[in-house]
Amino acid sequence: MPHRTIKQKKHSPIVRSSFLAGMMLVSSAQVYAQCGTVSIAEMNWSTAEFAANLDKIILSEGYGCEVDLVPGATNTTFASMESKGQPDVAPEFWSNSVSVRLKAAQEKGDLTVGVQLISDATEGWFISPAIAEKYPDIKTVDDVLARPELFPNKEEPGKGAFMTCPTGWGCGGVNANLAKASAYNFEKAGFAIVDPGSAAGLDGAIAKAVQRNEAWFGYYWQPTISASKYKLKLLDFQAKFDAKNWHECLSVEDCDNPQRTTWIASKVNTVVSTKFAQKNPDLMDYFNKRSYSSAEVGPIIVYMDENQASGEDAAYYFLKNYEPLWTSWVSKEVADKVKKSL
Repeated sequence: MPHRTIKQKKHSPIVRSSFLAGMMLVSSAQVYAQCGTVSIAEMNWSTAEFAANLDKIILSEGYGCEVDLVPGATNTTFASMESKGQPDVAPEFWSNSVSVRLKAAQEKGDLTVGVQLISDATEGWFISPAIAEKYPDIKTVDDVLARPELFPNKEEPGKGAFMTCPTGWGCGGVNANLAKASAYNFEKAGFAIVDPGSAAGLDGAIAKAVQRNEAWFGYYWQPTISASKYKLKLLDFQAKFDAKNWHECLSVEDCDNPQRTTWIASKVNTVVSTKFAQKNPDLMDYFNKRSYSSAEVGPIIVYMDENQASGEDAAYYFLKNYEPLWTSWVSKEVADKVKKSL
């Protein structure tokens, strides 16, 4: 059969543009299909619940990932990521309490740390407004420790009460070390550490004290519902930050000779398994752009509190009401997909 030239059919500009658009969508779908299953730690406090659910919606709707949320807490989640590389992502990881181990995991190449998630986060020891207003001279930790009678301990009558964070949170070990004789010497001051039992127990104790106009002294952080809603007062540790003391002693369980120091500047990062990070550069681009301030996330957690809303409810509320912020973290294509799903 002799060779026959086949004339190409000319397509209209509309047909050609539709074809190209279709090819782009196919190509994009292929890229996002590589995401596969992502496991995300949902920590047991409001901002972390919000962050985990926000990531779940954006990754599933915008990037085509299949997302599993797994319950988490600072120490347990880190230990799992450190040894098993799971979960893949810890969206809101307060890393100070495990800074030495985290640095070692980074150097080893097991974990990757993203940018600061909450730009102005703060941890420390606070007192309730009832005390702050009635005794304006109480401004430091030593001021509080000199007045144990103002913070009566119901579990140990005759002693003052300091409420630490729930078991499993990294701050618990730091609080215990700071309470030792070589630092703030709770025993000599007549104070005992009280475990709230859970995040709900800690928040409940603060709310109860404020509503009854009673004293409360303990560990807390911001941005939080309780810190802003109840106007907790942050105390001055009256000491310079000592990095060696913090990293080599205070952050270590049962350190023998902890020294006084102010609380380390809060680092609230997204921690990701390095294997996952290397396979998903597009998602890492998102994680490294995703950041907000206390003023931006504060109204979200207040919304959760006032409406008995879940982390998922809060995430949808945020996506609907803070579009200029979150769309700056992703491409227009991803943003359009997320907006279409709302």
